[in-house]
Amino acid sequence: MTIISISLNEKILEEIDRIQKELGFSGRSEVIRAGTRMLIADNKEKEKLVGRINSILLLIHNQKVEDTVTEIKHRFEDITKTQIHSNLRENKCLEIFVLDGDAERIKEIARLFQASGKMEYVKLIVA
Repeated sequence: MTIISISLNEKILEEIDRIQKELGFSGRSEVIRAGTRMLIADNKEKEKLVGRINSILLLIHNQKVEDTVTEIKHRFEDITKTQIHSNLRENKCLEIFVLDGDAERIKEIARLFQASGKMEYVKLIVA
């Protein structure tokens, strides 16, 4: 096994500790390994998507990064059937995109939001 070093802010570390206690993980490393396995499995599922698909893309982000959302979403108007924006508490926003189109385009929009590093939550749900 290889040992790596990562930097986490206090909020994430508190969540890891909470999950560790709630779910009975033996330590923080186990929580991080489980999360990594889930991310890998989710990515493998997305890799299998081909052809025309319908999906829903959920985003939660801070209101301050609205410009990033706008920049990305305008590049995908061809596959966006509906977008709903809702203001949440504490300057958070929820975006719901109903997407219909080529799987590669849909995977690309999800990847861009995820890779921006500015979204608090990104989830692609395929119908």
